[in-house]
Amino acid sequence: MAQQATPERTARLGRALGSEPATVNGVALLLPNGEESSARRPSPLSAVSVRGLGRRLARAGREQQLATHVVHYRYRGWNGHEAHLAHDAAWAADEAVRRYGDVPVCLVGLGMGGRAALRAAGHEAVNSVVALAPWLPEEDGTAPAEPVRQLAGRQVLIVHGTNDARTDPELSFRLAARAKKANREVCRFEVHADGHGLNQYRDEVLALAEDFVMGVLFGRGFSRPVQDALAAPPPLGLRMPLAAGFGRSLRR
Repeated sequence: MAQQATPERTARLGRALGSEPATVNGVALLLPNGEESSARRPSPLSAVSVRGLGRRLARAGREQQLATHVVHYRYRGWNGHEAHLAHDAAWAADEAVRRYGDVPVCLVGLGMGGRAALRAAGHEAVNSVVALAPWLPEEDGTAPAEPVRQLAGRQVLIVHGTNDARTDPELSFRLAARAKKANREVCRFEVHADGHGLNQYRDEVLALAEDFVMGVLFGRGFSRPVQDALAAPPPLGLRMPLAAGFGRSLRR
């Protein structure tokens, strides 16, 4: 009896968070954390870390008709030159265009998902990226630096805890500094004393991400701290402190 071929794995979009609007004017794609190397399927729990942010964005963008989806990867790992998570992020942008037409897409990633968001930013539908505590490889001179050319023409927000023990915040600063040379629409916020999960100032981080996403997708005015971070020259706009209580005075 002939052995059946193993079905090829495919990425997929989870169902829209909140109520999917009849007409979509913008899409936020949530990219969960992953691992550096693993051929295993992602855990069903991997989406939990970004689902809360996705629900918040869905509520904030309801009137603007925002569609928000979590991306479910084929593999748990980035896997070296295969860059599986980045390819899945690009596939998800393709899928958003197929479903919703010519609408702007924001890639929102956490950890290894942040790296995927940054790497896949060159997709023609993507106009913006949010990278929360992005995992980036060490710069030891033996491999090419993480690319930034694909960030040209995109608006980019990076957020990193200064006490992150899993992914060095200095690496995201260096990437932001290289990107800022060719693209002034890059800003980076530091969450002092927070770790990889950005849990200590979770409300502030979620408010910052909401403020940025609503601005880049629908033209809502940025808060003053985001305006200042985008306008400030390096390193000021790339080491902007996220103030405790950020978001409490923002309009809902």
